[in-house]
Amino acid sequence: MEERQALLSFAALSQETRLGIIRTLVVAGPKGMAAGSIAEAMAVSPSNVSFHLKELERAGLIAQRRESRSIVYSANYDTLSGLVKFLMEDCCAGHPSLRALLNEDDGCCPSSSATEDESA
Repeated sequence: MEERQALLSFAALSQETRLGIIRTLVVAGPKGMAAGSIAEAMAVSPSNVSFHLKELERAGLIAQRRESRSIVYSANYDTLSGLVKFLMEDCCAGHPSLRALLNEDDGCCPSSSATEDESA
């Protein structure tokens, strides 16, 4: 990710409602959520959500698709992953174990066996 894109992403995420929308959409997964459902989950008006969705989409953090009469929004995992990697790029130079975590193909969430091993 280039610095310009990272700045655009950070600007979009620097607002409480937008950060909440991203977190909600990440939990929703690839199936996403309709705009009305997002408004309900965030306890804000549909017009307010619409404004924030537009900003998140402009930053490339979410995508939209039409399903019947609804517009469904989902997190853009590639962009979010790129943003995390952008943040970690320089700090990992001195920490090979962090670099290995960033390069894993299985995603950001630990497997259930890893969490069981840590709690033992």
